[in-house]
Parts: sequence; C-alpha cells; structure tokens
Amino acid sequence: MKKILVLSYLLLLLGTVSQAQHLVSYTKVDSFTTDSLRALWKQNKIKKFIVPIKYDFDVYEVIYKTLYVDGDTITASGYIFLPLMPAKDIAEGIPASVLNHGTEMRINPNWKGLGGMQAVVAAYATDGYYGLYPHYIGLGKGERRHVYQHTESEAQASIDMVRALREFAEIMETPFNEDLYISGYSQGGHAAMASHKIMQEQYPDEFTVRASAPASGAYHMTGKDQQRRMFEPYGHQAYLPYLITSMDRAYPAMWDGDIYEVFVPPYDSLLRATMTGEYSIGYVSKRLPEVPADMLDPSLVEQYLQDTAFPLRVALADNDLYDWAPESPMLLCYCNSDEQVDYRNTLFTYDYMKDLGARHVRLSNGGKKYDHNTCALFTSIQTKFFFDSIRKGKKRGR
Repeated sequence: MKKILVLSYLLLLLGTVSQAQHLVSYTKVDSFTTDSLRALWKQNKIKKFIVPIKYDFDVYEVIYKTLYVDGDTITASGYIFLPLMPAKDIAEGIPASVLNHGTEMRINPNWKGLGGMQAVVAAYATDGYYGLYPHYIGLGKGERRHVYQHTESEAQASIDMVRALREFAEIMETPFNEDLYISGYSQGGHAAMASHKIMQEQYPDEFTVRASAPASGAYHMTGKDQQRRMFEPYGHQAYLPYLITSMDRAYPAMWDGDIYEVFVPPYDSLLRATMTGEYSIGYVSKRLPEVPADMLDPSLVEQYLQDTAFPLRVALADNDLYDWAPESPMLLCYCNSDEQVDYRNTLFTYDYMKDLGARHVRLSNGGKKYDHNTCALFTSIQTKFFFDSIRKGKKRGR
C-alpha cells in the first residue's frame, strides 16, 4: 500500500497524460509560499498594496500539443502557475492570466526561478489567477524553430496552452472558470494582440476573453515609424534578421533560394552560424552593423521600399494587427521614450481601432521618460490594476 501511495505522488509531480487531447505532460518545478513571496517582495522593494500576496502557488512546466506553421502537429512548452486556494475561494472557478514574453532568440529550456516577466506571472498567481506563461512555438522545450512576430503561431501557442490548462485543471481538481485575461510586452504585446484577435474572430464560442492589455508591441509591422529604425543607429540589430528568417519559415515561397543570400558578407555567414537558438539576441546584435539596413543587399532594400508587392513587405503586412475592432476591453500601453518599439505604433493602432468602431479600447501611457525595459515594469502594474478592476465587476476597467 505504501509503495502505491509513493508511486501516486510521483505521478502527480511528473504527470504523463495518456487520454488528454492537448496536455502531454506536466512537471512540478517550483513552489512558493506567501512567506517566501513577502521576503522576495521586500528584497525587490515591491509594495504589497501594488501586488497583494494572498495565496501560495506551485509552478508546473507543461508540454502540450499544438500546430506548426506548416500544419504539422508538434509539441510546445510553457509554465502554469497554480494558486493553492481553499475550497471556498474556488467554488466559482479560477480565472486565467496569459502573459506573453518579449523577444528571445536563445532557447532556454529549464526553469530558472522568478526572473523577468515570470515575476509578473507570480503576482497574478498569488492573487488567485491561474498564471500561464507560454514559451511560444519553437522556444523552451518545444519542437521546431521559432517564428518571430508571426500572428498565427503566436496565437496558436496561447490557444493550445489554454486548452491544455482545461485538462490540467481537471486533473488538479482546481476548476478553471474560462475567464481569460491576456497581456504581453514587446513581442509579447504583438502575441497578446494576436491571441485576442484570433480567439474573437475564429473561436468566439470556445474562449471568453474578459480583457487584454498588449504593451509596447509592433502592431503595425509595415508602418513608417517602425520601418525607419532600419536606417538609423539601433542597439538591437538582430531583430531584423530574426524577422526576415522567421518570415521565410512561415512563407517558404517568399524567397527563391537560401534566405541568408539577402545579407551581404560577412553577415550572411555570421548570421547562419549564430541564429541557431544557442545565442542571445544581445550576443548576435553586438556582431552586426550599427545601422540594420547595412547588413542587407542594397538592391533588395530598394525593392522593399519601392514595391508594395515585394514578398517580405507582403509577409509583414499579413502580420499587422491594427485593423480590427476588439469586442472586449483592451488597454494599449506604451512609453514615449521607448527606444525599441516606437510609441507611435500604439497610437496609430488605437486611432485605427476607434475608427473601426471599437468602443472599449483605451490608451495608457506608462511614462514619458521610460525606456523599453523600464516601461515593462510600469505597464505591468497598470495591466494588473486594469484586469483586477474588470474581475471585480467594472465593465471597462479602471
């Protein structure tokens, strides 16, 4: 009997799910008590009135089934933060916060604790939300290569992780009430916008998006404000080849031949060697010219600028996300001094959505002086307040 109990406990910690449609496995990787969170909050000078601490939570790494851009069924990974709540607090089920992270090029398959945006997920979990942190397709422990800034694959990662959550919640006997709050920063802003849009347009009867808060995302991929970054000194040059090679994966007919031919020597061979998932985006950027356009074949740059039917331009336009009207409340966050994503991208998106008749879209300026990284902190706080107010019954949020 004792051996059976021990085996059952081990299976709970490292679960392999044979009957599930989406959830492949779940592994407990960490646990946090309210006491450990208070110590962490104090260490990082986080005020408890900003991020209240209510519940312990466990963190599980999940592997789940999803679809690649070519239609193949593959696996993806992410983390589910499970709040440990008394029965009286989960009688009506637990909502889920889906947080999409910023740009990552290096594959980081292992849990490293509450660093970066995972600390933001913790703030939701201790306040009684399921916290979902998808790694995106092709990152974490998932299969195949990541497709950067690609609307359908970003959304697919979140959609199928929510489906996996339903199965996980049933196993854990902690009901998910189907309310979704979707956010993200930088690439995560684009991914949050993509997830909300596709859930609304393609799965209106399956998903309930209570609210979303995309922050500092490039929603207008072909916009002039974002495009000009190609032709001026820019500290994140690797974004451009990451984008080009990703679009080539999503649209194989875009370039007839080796995609690295669009880069001039020595950057063609350098990028082929470094864009493998082994190196960070900072590592790659430091080895590229200060002006991103200087790594490209000049004739192709000219074609891109002059020809609206140029394949790369068409591919980027296919991943624009400004031209729709959200039906659920949306908070669009930005900062004026963002040096990576031009804040006017957000303003353009807001104006376009309002012109399309979107009634519940609002703007929130995280700060006039904050750069991209600092902006993430302040927009995360704004987002939490916004979601909490809707959860408490305010229709449009505070």
